[in-house]
Amino acid sequence: MAWWKAWMEQEGVTVKGSPHFNPEPDAEALYTAMKGIGTNEQAIIDVLTRRSNMQRQQIARSFKAQFGKDLTETLQSELSGKFERLMVALMYPPYRYEAKELHEAMKGLGTKEGVIIEILASRTKNHLREIMKAYEADYRSSLEEDIQADTSGYLERILVCLLQGSRDDVSGFVDPGQAVQDAQDLYAAGEKIHGTDEMKFITILCTRSATHLLRVFEEYESIAGKSIEDSIKSETHGSLEEAMLTVVKCTRNLHSYFAERLYYALKGAGTRDGTLIRNIVSRSEIDLNLIKCQFTKMYGKTLGSMIETPAVTTGTPC
Repeated sequence: MAWWKAWMEQEGVTVKGSPHFNPEPDAEALYTAMKGIGTNEQAIIDVLTRRSNMQRQQIARSFKAQFGKDLTETLQSELSGKFERLMVALMYPPYRYEAKELHEAMKGLGTKEGVIIEILASRTKNHLREIMKAYEADYRSSLEEDIQADTSGYLERILVCLLQGSRDDVSGFVDPGQAVQDAQDLYAAGEKIHGTDEMKFITILCTRSATHLLRVFEEYESIAGKSIEDSIKSETHGSLEEAMLTVVKCTRNLHSYFAERLYYALKGAGTRDGTLIRNIVSRSEIDLNLIKCQFTKMYGKTLGSMIETPAVTTGTPC
């Protein structure tokens, strides 16, 4: 996949943008790449993957001013397949892109719960607020209400709780006594009884900070004699289990969580293109290089080498 190579060697955040940026020649280069018969895909890659999102928005404005056409719509008409999907994803402002991914996960028949869980469990409170604003602006609908309409039961409850962003706590303060109490409450809600008090799990996982939960997980293991992950797997199932485990994974190590998502998007026959593109694009200006490092530690190979493996170039949409 040629588009990946442009991002492979940079340090820090993966997409830094061009230091000597001028949107007008970039817009001209894109117009030239797409006019007439055929499309110069490499020229499009060279521009869009080497610019920050803010710079791409300026290019889009220059493109419309110079040529009277919407750049994203032009990309959609000139490109196809997963290459089109990636280039269009790069053109969305970050919060609007994630709002679009959530909207598409809920529209039509069936719901892609994994996409909703991934986004809601891994973003900060401020990030979620901006996504909700973008969602309402673009779709004239409340994200929370659409989630409630499209899901049910305890899955609906945990998703709505996650959307509130109540886990953020920049202070890092942990009350040891409260951590022990939470661990005891989790044990009493699951392993200690016949059946499960799902709401107790949801409340603690969705309202405690990451630093607090890490202490709770330690205390829980000493009380229950097993990890919180093992208890969740034995006490819940399906999408609720996935949601709870995702909160735990993001709490323990956010970069490991994304590395795992990317690995399983690439592993086996076919590629889950939606997961691959969404996670690379959405983390490209945040922490993608840290995710890449974690990926290599976990799987003994680079993310780039797996993306470029011929066996995974044919994929599935989500």
